Amino acid sequence: MQPILKIDLTTGETEEYSIPNHWERDFLGGASLAARILYEHLTPELDPLSPKSPLLFMTGPLTGTSGPTTGRFVVCGKSPATDLWAESNIGGFWGPELRKAGYDGLWITGKAAGPVYLWVEGGRLEVRPAAHLWGMETYAVQEKVKEEVGKSSARVCVIGPAGEKGVLFASIMCDHGRMAGRTGLGAVMGAKNLKAIAVHGENEIPVFDLARYKALRSEANRNLKEDNEAKVIREIGTSGVANYAEYLGAMPVKYYTSGSFPAVDEVSGARMTESILVGRSACQGCVIACGRVVRLPGDSMKRKGPEHETMVGFGANLLNDNMTSIVELGEMCDRYGMDTISASNTIGLAFHLFEKGIISTADTGGIELKWGDVDAIEQLVRMVGSREGIGDLLAQGSKRFAARFGMEEEAVQVNGLEVAYHDPRGVSGMALSYATSPRGACHNQSDYFFVDWGHSNEEIGIEFFGRHVQAEKAANVARHQDWRSVDNAIVMCIFANVSAEEKANLINAACGSDWSVEDMMRFGEMSWNLKRAINIRLGLTADNDRLPKALLEPFPDGGSAGFVPDIQGMLNAYYTARGWDKATGKPTRQKLVELGMDDIAKELWG
Repeated sequence: MQPILKIDLTTGETEEYSIPNHWERDFLGGASLAARILYEHLTPELDPLSPKSPLLFMTGPLTGTSGPTTGRFVVCGKSPATDLWAESNIGGFWGPELRKAGYDGLWITGKAAGPVYLWVEGGRLEVRPAAHLWGMETYAVQEKVKEEVGKSSARVCVIGPAGEKGVLFASIMCDHGRMAGRTGLGAVMGAKNLKAIAVHGENEIPVFDLARYKALRSEANRNLKEDNEAKVIREIGTSGVANYAEYLGAMPVKYYTSGSFPAVDEVSGARMTESILVGRSACQGCVIACGRVVRLPGDSMKRKGPEHETMVGFGANLLNDNMTSIVELGEMCDRYGMDTISASNTIGLAFHLFEKGIISTADTGGIELKWGDVDAIEQLVRMVGSREGIGDLLAQGSKRFAARFGMEEEAVQVNGLEVAYHDPRGVSGMALSYATSPRGACHNQSDYFFVDWGHSNEEIGIEFFGRHVQAEKAANVARHQDWRSVDNAIVMCIFANVSAEEKANLINAACGSDWSVEDMMRFGEMSWNLKRAINIRLGLTADNDRLPKALLEPFPDGGSAGFVPDIQGMLNAYYTARGWDKATGKPTRQKLVELGMDDIAKELWG
């Protein structure tokens, strides 16, 4: 691997960090390698917004190789929202460009005396003043930085005003709205007075056996072009699942209190495609092109179209059936630099508490929070992004906002991270995905709803169980989490249905390894347990593995009316399948030793 560039913004000192060979072998890249590198640096005492807090931008061995959906990288650290492991996966072109500049990662600590941005080109680093950029929105900063460095082909990661102001779900953005959205790492970047990182390189990205890799890459991309799921995502985007999800009662409505949204046709991927879609956007080397480019009626400007989470979050979640407003609200979040899942979830909580009479216009600054009121939603987004009025409370996330009014149980979150928009009452496997994810209520650490919809994978032992089967699928969920851990290490998009054998062959050609499919899955299990160990060190226990109250109350209507997951029964089966201690939530000593993690076993168990 290429070195990681370490940068201390307080002192200005830099050094090239060479990754130990056995870590390269055992942890590969991306989020898994980042977890091993940061393991000893993430302590319970560490304030995520302090200068000492590390922010690690990490690529994987396939990043930038034009392999199937491999234009991706990860950003990792300690989350200011959860105080646990923070990991956010992002696409676009920035990661490949960093590798072409000669580095596989940037490891940033410290805090600059004033706003700065970094310029990395061909192994050379400049720290440049950014006071004139502070307060600017994300898209404008990208263009301004490219102009200043004199390279229109440079790629720029930025934060917006939300990151500067410490919104706990602030994101990091690059390219056309590609977001490292979850866990609040934009706030960590802002706390370091770091506005942007521009990179440019012209080196060849290192691959062990280039000829073999090219042949495998071409075959995998050809297969992916013919994959039915990839075709659907290309044609109607990720929000193409809206109608089916609503039919099954898997789409949260009115802040997770209803399983039915009659207006779903108005805010679906199909409606977007037939009404406002004018193009598609893709990450580096991607043959799927899931990104939507839209033009609103009466508007000449092209905009980023909403993905599924944004469409539901600002649509059904708030009883809003206005497609135009959802596009605009998603773009507002992008320009402020905020995660649309956490933003819309937390705003939904405000509407919910207003309806229950817990908060009033005295708390909202005179705004009536009536479900579906687009003007009220827009006002709250602006107030959160600028941390004004009630927005200052909402900017702290749903858990803290609810606690402020003595209503923490009303917040739909796990460990401080807001639940995404795949309701486990409609797809029960998501109950375990949310309860046990290393970064809080996350759907990308295991998008098990696809399996509950029938997308099994017998090649790696992921079977199909009915969508309301519970404890019987626990081992299945664990295996699916391991599978996604591989993706987050190499780094590959979860939308790519690349077979396990193809994936192992690509890794072997890129890295000079000799992995079998089972070796690859064992690596995924090791990665999942490593992140669990980090969180155990940070204070997580078995009591943290839970679901919020709302998800344990049956829907009154819709395709899943009357069903709730038996989360305790599912967790008992899951712990058994994982080899975790049911009293403490720790991976057992036996499991860690079995995975070759003797040093971690010694620390956790003595």
